[in-house]
Amino acid sequence: MHAGYAAVLRDFRREFSRGAAYTCIVLILLGVMLDYALYPQMQAGFAGARMLAAAAVFGVILLMRTRWALNRIQWLTFAWLLAPQVMIAWMISVTEGAASIYYVGLSLAIYSSGIVLAFGLWQNLVFGAISYLLYVIACLSHPSGLEPHASFIVNSLFLVMSATVSAVFTYFNERARFMLFQLKAEVAEKNSQLEITNKDLADIKGQMLQQEKMVAIGTLAAGLLHEVNNPVNYCMMAIEVAIEDPAAKNSPLLTECLTDAKEGMLRVQHIVSDLKTFAYRKSGNQLAGAHFALARALDSAARLVGHEIKYVTIRRDLPDDTVVRGDEAAIVGVLINLLGNAVLSMRKGNKPPFEIDVTARWDGDRLRVTVRDNGPGIAPENLARVFEPFFTTREVGQGLGLGLSISYGVIERHGGTLFAESAVGLWAAMHFDLPRHVWQAA
Repeated sequence: MHAGYAAVLRDFRREFSRGAAYTCIVLILLGVMLDYALYPQMQAGFAGARMLAAAAVFGVILLMRTRWALNRIQWLTFAWLLAPQVMIAWMISVTEGAASIYYVGLSLAIYSSGIVLAFGLWQNLVFGAISYLLYVIACLSHPSGLEPHASFIVNSLFLVMSATVSAVFTYFNERARFMLFQLKAEVAEKNSQLEITNKDLADIKGQMLQQEKMVAIGTLAAGLLHEVNNPVNYCMMAIEVAIEDPAAKNSPLLTECLTDAKEGMLRVQHIVSDLKTFAYRKSGNQLAGAHFALARALDSAARLVGHEIKYVTIRRDLPDDTVVRGDEAAIVGVLINLLGNAVLSMRKGNKPPFEIDVTARWDGDRLRVTVRDNGPGIAPENLARVFEPFFTTREVGQGLGLGLSISYGVIERHGGTLFAESAVGLWAAMHFDLPRHVWQAA
């Protein structure tokens, strides 16, 4: 039997046994009116017997509330069902024996065991056999014995038929209960699969939104590069000529201004170039032999979030060789996301100075990178959820909660893992690893 079904059936039996037991007590006590109508001269004795039977059933109900009874519900149900059967058998023996109408009470309990209670087939058959045996004993203990024979035979047939019908009900009820359990289990499994599918779809939707955004940024960057580079180059040429002019050489202030202008133009060129690198992701075929220096990717990311990291100290501890295999644009995006999140977290904590440490170490053929800030950290209950799509602790409208989810996928595609660590109130750190680029001999 299925373990889950056994647990469900146990709870079902306990609840229905309690309900049926309370119903049994009510029916036993209501039978006082039947005693008054049929055997008024024996009403006092029968009332006492009914009170004893009701008390016995109620005692079993109390027992079923204990931990001991948890795995003995079937036997306890069997016990309280026998209480009214014994009472009815005694009433038959002291009234009309085989001719007593009270045999109907025995049939009622037999039907109840098959229709209402979750008995097994063999338990129902045993209960029917015991009920019939009690009827035979009651008839034999009566002064007239099994007479009238016709009544005994008819009543016996009705009891046997009741037991047979009850057994059939029990068999099909058991099958129906098991089929219902299977259906519920299948529905629960389908719901679980649906939740996983919806989560995957949400993740895919987030990635598609990000890809569309990157395509738009790439198109804009290409246009900027074309439209901006030409006038910037003209400006650079003009500045170079102006710097070489004798008037500029004789004026330190003019030389300083021209040098600042040149640095500004160079910064514009770098920003447009970085934006194009960030936006144009490589395809799977292009990625196979692609490599880049992590230090350069970090420089690009820092320039692209330059307006966000003002008044933030970024300390770097990188090896001389940081050449890794992969998509530079995608890793720039990861670094932008990690740096941006770190800055937002530190400003939310509002405990300057704001510091970010970026460290990298080679571990075999993997470069293990850590981005750590001195912000308020990540709450323990959120630590395992930060990579879920659309999970965010920001206010509505401040973010979709896709950044870390997409970054996780990027690192995963590079054969690595992105994970978080935190000490609440002290720091938070993001760790990931990238594959080393192996240079091929010429």
